[in-house]
Amino acid sequence: MKRLFALFFAAAAFTTIAMPADARARNQPPAQDFVVDDSPSLSNFFSNFGNGGGNSSGPIPRQTVGFQSNYAPGTIVVNTAERRLYLVQGNGQALRYGIGVGRDGFRWGGVHKVTAKKEWPSWTPPAQMLARRPDLPRHMEGGIDNPLGARAMYLGSTLYRIHGSNEPETIGQAVSSGCFRMTNEDVTDLYNRVSVGATVIVKN
Repeated sequence: MKRLFALFFAAAAFTTIAMPADARARNQPPAQDFVVDDSPSLSNFFSNFGNGGGNSSGPIPRQTVGFQSNYAPGTIVVNTAERRLYLVQGNGQALRYGIGVGRDGFRWGGVHKVTAKKEWPSWTPPAQMLARRPDLPRHMEGGIDNPLGARAMYLGSTLYRIHGSNEPETIGQAVSSGCFRMTNEDVTDLYNRVSVGATVIVKN
């Protein structure tokens, strides 16, 4: 029996060695295309001093972090697993915000553009949501009680948005139907920094 196991493992090792290099590479997890440095360095300290970074009142403070990538300034990178949103700045930095993300079965990934921006947006639940929650209102005007909060940025032709929230305690949690929610303070800060046409990269 020991001889049989030895022959099996020897064959498996040979197969791995003989496998073409590109095939072995395909079996490796994809490399992360950005690196975040949020260490308490002097650079990060002075970047957060007096510029709005680190001063938000939500459950996850907004802050400037080191961000090494090939993304152009103005790009939004959503890291769903981390429940963070990054707005790429120049000089190897990004603004990092806490977000709420989609619950199980509603998370997604892809690349879109910001196609519209609205202040105190109204909300019309889509048919799919009404089918799940027939108790929801068919339409709600913008305001402090609106689930979309103070600002919304619409993503391509999807039903998804980056928006504010009247439930700031849910930031950092997976509770939405696929949208990315922020505190009203943070979404207003992001809204003022982002232009229509900005690229949004969602990593699931």
